[in-house]
Amino acid sequence: MNVMNKLDSKNKKSSEVTLKNIILAKKRINDFVENIPLNKCDRLSKQYDANIYVKREDLQKVRSYKIRGAYNLMSSLTNDEKKKGVVCASAGNHAQGVAFSCNNLQIKGVIFVPVVTPKQKIDKINNFGNGWIELRTKGADFDEASKFAQGYCNENDMTFVHPFDDARTICGQGTIGLEIYEELKNIDYIFVPIGGGGLISGISTYFKEMNSNTKIIGVEPKGAASMNNSIKKGKVVSLSKVNNFVDGCAVKKVGDLSYAITSKNVKEFIKIDEGNVAKTMIDLYQNEGIITEPGGALSISALDYVDVKGKTVVCIISGGNNDISRYPEIVEKSLVFQGLKHYFIVEFAQAPGQLKNFLDNVLGPNDDISRFEYIKKTNKERGPSLVGIELANKNDYEPLIKRMKDQGIKYKVVDSNDPLYSMLI
Repeated sequence: MNVMNKLDSKNKKSSEVTLKNIILAKKRINDFVENIPLNKCDRLSKQYDANIYVKREDLQKVRSYKIRGAYNLMSSLTNDEKKKGVVCASAGNHAQGVAFSCNNLQIKGVIFVPVVTPKQKIDKINNFGNGWIELRTKGADFDEASKFAQGYCNENDMTFVHPFDDARTICGQGTIGLEIYEELKNIDYIFVPIGGGGLISGISTYFKEMNSNTKIIGVEPKGAASMNNSIKKGKVVSLSKVNNFVDGCAVKKVGDLSYAITSKNVKEFIKIDEGNVAKTMIDLYQNEGIITEPGGALSISALDYVDVKGKTVVCIISGGNNDISRYPEIVEKSLVFQGLKHYFIVEFAQAPGQLKNFLDNVLGPNDDISRFEYIKKTNKERGPSLVGIELANKNDYEPLIKRMKDQGIKYKVVDSNDPLYSMLI
């Protein structure tokens, strides 16, 4: 029996996801995890005519909730397991929780992250580990990194600290539900982001016991809706590919344990366009001064999809580890999602005055060219140009298209299905 099978057997027998174990987890982690009070968001409450509260896990020491599950699991290891060390795989946040725990519990750890992990997260993982961890970048995404990590774990007889599919991890994440309930018992909705499913498994377990009238709603990015897809299929299935923009939730396959719990406890799931997530990130930053990572903004993005008027709602802001270098991409995605930015391949006749005609007779008074790429070709009558146009109002799009047609301009819309689109956004 290898290490992973031993771990699975132990979890099934002695570490069930129960109310009692969530309470025990709270006692284990209490001195190392911040109990951040719910914060009522006046802007969102007014916008949705509801009582909207946020649970800001971005204010934890590692700027995400992942410290809860990691510390609970690692603090419950036997002395022999601690001596052998631990291994984990992560998109970044779980790794920081494990690194922090390794440092505080003085346990050696080997951490695997995908090669696309933002530098900001890598630097913080090393800082929290403070010499107690070895960081390895392997695989194109979390799932590939996890395969490398589990292989290394088995080869070296160490303990695998799973980011979501371990009862001890889930109970640690479930302490968020405990804290919410202690502060606010009568809640209509809790919006919970989903990656591998550990967070929603823990929270839904707690509220199922303490207040089953509270409706837990799972929120996933449209390009990585692995739980939603598995629920529809009636079993755990793996996505063939994921969109890595919401990197903390870009999981191809949810956990068997987290799926079993979530499928039983949660009845509603929402898929959010990545552009909507980008818009929410900007709104939170500009209005509340809250810096979230994409996964941290998921729950608030979902407010547009449920009628919450007159209800009491809690949204989990799961993390705030966002690399500042990503903001140009975030702004771009937000504008495209709102219908304020569009890209075209425009064929201009290779004759003087064509661009002037476009500026004078096609662009509206509030339209702006944000990108223009053109190289004149000799011995050709027409030349294609890449044109990016930013609108002041999304309703200006149809008049823009009409003016291009009226001027006899040949064009092609560059949409999300075009390979060129991925080079622009």
